Amino acid sequence: QVQLVESGGGLVQAGGSLRLSCAASGRSFSSYVMGWFRQSPGKEREFVAGVNWSGHSTNYADSVKGRFTISRDNAKNTVYLQMNSLKPEDTAVYYCAAAPALGVLTTPAPYDYWGQGTQVTVSS
Repeated sequence: QVQLVESGGGLVQAGGSLRLSCAASGRSFSSYVMGWFRQSPGKEREFVAGVNWSGHSTNYADSVKGRFTISRDNAKNTVYLQMNSLKPEDTAVYYCAAAPALGVLTTPAPYDYWGQGTQVTVSS
């Protein structure tokens, strides 16, 4: 079992940056694929970024490529999402998720564990 807690959300102006953190507790964190998803009112939960167990393989939604970077520190049981050049359309609740897989997963269904979410609001 894995428990996930997100932090780092907040209010930022367009063009600014935020770094989200997801602290994991439980066994075998390094064996999990980690992903970030986001959801805004009235919309489906959307894949943002994912990283495999080693941190070598990553995947990003087209809407965030070149602006967001996912990384993980297995020694600290933590995954990060560095968000630069933020846009108002990035406003959403951001969720951290974990899946017992080797490759990056880009849909929410395979992820077994989810954090509580952290709000990111980007003003124009």
